[in-house]
Amino acid sequence: MQQSSETALLAALARTADAVAAYMDRAIEESRLPSARLAAAMRHATLGGGKRLRPFLLVESAALFGVAMEEALPAAAALECVHCYSLVHDDLPAMDDDDLRRGQPTVHRAFDEATAILAGDALLTLAFDLLARPEAHPDPAVRVALVAGLARASGASGMVGGQMLDLAAEGRFDAEGRTERDAAAIAELQALKTGALLRFACEGGARLGGASAAERAALDAYASAIGRAFQIADDLLDVEGEAEAVGKAVGKDAAAGKATFVGLLGIAGARAELARLIGAAESALRPFGTRATLLAEAARFIAERRN
Repeated sequence: MQQSSETALLAALARTADAVAAYMDRAIEESRLPSARLAAAMRHATLGGGKRLRPFLLVESAALFGVAMEEALPAAAALECVHCYSLVHDDLPAMDDDDLRRGQPTVHRAFDEATAILAGDALLTLAFDLLARPEAHPDPAVRVALVAGLARASGASGMVGGQMLDLAAEGRFDAEGRTERDAAAIAELQALKTGALLRFACEGGARLGGASAAERAALDAYASAIGRAFQIADDLLDVEGEAEAVGKAVGKDAAAGKATFVGLLGIAGARAELARLIGAAESALRPFGTRATLLAEAARFIAERRN
């Protein structure tokens, strides 16, 4: 039973990834960009593989309420544009200074730093262009809610704020006094940096489907748990993984002095916390019964991933 569920998940991930990649490619093409180099850099950032986990979560959350994948694609592609922009900027020398992403040169290495910055900027603004279009949802109120939700999740009170806390935890900004390494501080950092977009994925799907307040709360509990689990799994990969399999450099967190649960709890403690979070995610999905089978399998996939 476990193997069949995993097979179904991998097939669903692949379907969503292909559909989202095609949608983003068309969106870039239809934007009629004045610079071929900028378009090429945007495609390098968005079309270079990846599991497309965030858009998958949005599509599957919407599916709980009868929304077809084609109807959820604009919002899913918008979310992936934001995620890809964040990776482009995180990889820059001023941030994480990475040379590899998804097994290929990062955008600033394949092109140059200025082009990478502009490609990230263009992807971020394209995301809100996609959400504002009638194709995203026929009800303008829903579109406004999606725009506001993604803005909050990706901005200073979400992902960007979490990245700033991450840099501060490396000791770059001692004046801020944010170098503490206790569990609460690390949880806050990770809930913003990684968890905010994952929570929006489920929130966005619920909004597309007209979910009730109770249903939205259940999905938010699920998303909060897998957001923390995703970051712990990522931190474990940085310690235990190999660059060829992971698709990016490893061993950088400890070298940079990053605040992680692996550093705080050790590998065994981090794995125990990871297992607890996956259990919490599965419990949150119980109100949806078998309709949420793929979402439950996605939680387990997050914990066990190798790249």
